[in-house]
Amino acid sequence: MEKNNAPILKALEEFVKNPTYQFHIPGHTHGGGVCKRFKDLVGDKVLNLDTTDEFDNLGTLTPSTGAIKEAEILASQAFGARRTFFLLNGSTIGNIAIAMGLTKKGQKVIVNRNCHRSVMTGLIASGAEPLWVIPQKLSEWGLWGNVNPEDIEKLLKENEDVALVWITNPTYEGVVSDIEQIAKICKRYSVPLAVDEAHGCLWNFNDELPPSSLSLGADVVVNSLHKTGGSLAQSSMLHIGKNSKINEDFIEKSLMLLHTTTPSILLLASLDAARYHLSSIEGKNQIKNAIQNAKFLRNFIDELPNLHSLKPNSQYQTDITKIFIKADGISGKRLEAILEYDFNIEVESASDVGLLILSNIGNSRSDFEYLAKCLETISQTDYTGKVYEERTLHMPMLIPEIKMNLQDAFYSEKEVISKSECVGRIAGEIVAQCPPGIAILVPGEIITEAHLPYMNECETIEVLK
Repeated sequence: MEKNNAPILKALEEFVKNPTYQFHIPGHTHGGGVCKRFKDLVGDKVLNLDTTDEFDNLGTLTPSTGAIKEAEILASQAFGARRTFFLLNGSTIGNIAIAMGLTKKGQKVIVNRNCHRSVMTGLIASGAEPLWVIPQKLSEWGLWGNVNPEDIEKLLKENEDVALVWITNPTYEGVVSDIEQIAKICKRYSVPLAVDEAHGCLWNFNDELPPSSLSLGADVVVNSLHKTGGSLAQSSMLHIGKNSKINEDFIEKSLMLLHTTTPSILLLASLDAARYHLSSIEGKNQIKNAIQNAKFLRNFIDELPNLHSLKPNSQYQTDITKIFIKADGISGKRLEAILEYDFNIEVESASDVGLLILSNIGNSRSDFEYLAKCLETISQTDYTGKVYEERTLHMPMLIPEIKMNLQDAFYSEKEVISKSECVGRIAGEIVAQCPPGIAILVPGEIITEAHLPYMNECETIEVLK
């Protein structure tokens, strides 16, 4: 197979060129059975491409065959993996498959406190128990930072029954941990390392970005191509490291339990096309432009006295394309609202402290010039008396106190109570705001007064009886 080929894309092109009389799913049959308003909105071509596997020589997803299998092999080569699986339902399904395939009830999993809620969902499914590693706190920014390798080694020394070390890298805001050292530690203790690299799918395609976790020795990695890699929403990849000793069949069998049996070829083709594009000269130039745009904005912000951007230091590195900024005297949520309502700008997310801007491969320099001009205008405006008082905290900076196994708590008898009555009770559900999807509470965790500022949007909560 040539790496400049895109097998699913090619198969879909052939499918369009050679239409058939269809007496199978999807029932809208080339768009003929679709609501006219929807059809007018998305167009005939999108509906004609909406098909699933097993038909028209497109291959199957799990287990992969045909064009889909060829595309996964090409993706494994592009990302430096032994085996790559295409994912639908985002990296969420990859994280759940990792938990189900590599852990079981009674085992311990070292996991960072700021993991995505899907990691907790996976542990609920498998019955394994989290052993929390607490990242550095970047208190000035209201963010979790990097995970110290020494903390991982300490937990491995103290716990002989660890089945997996599971790290989120980078953080949602782009903070990068020392995965190379963590991987070396895991190998010394013969414990596999999983990395939720959802927000780092561009790393293998430009040397100015951090090195990919696969290249640093991780055993299994998930990448959300739909976040920053150019594929359609909810399409992702799961990679097995070249030298990993984990059994990839366990992962595949878990995916067979989890994946839909009617996957969208349109989404799978977008994954194939994204890999093809990122590997191309055009795609690499777009990544280079995204880096240059990020540098432009960061340098511009440095010249504004009351705006600041998160930068790397001696303790941690950052992904330059993720620009977390804060403004003196203005909450992140208020700054987000000003950008949206006054300047028609939408950012990735905002917290009580700051907001996150992504420099994407699809952005132009003119996008960033306009954003810079708007930020300059904001910096020169007096917001005295207009400061928005943010009642809700958006980044859970708490250390969970677990009273019961996650799976046991999730399946225990529960009741729904008012938030005002919940302190001292044991949570029966995952509570998480998305973005960034970091859990405020997990099943089996004791609810304290410290949780309440993060739960202002909750009127009720599910607790154990």
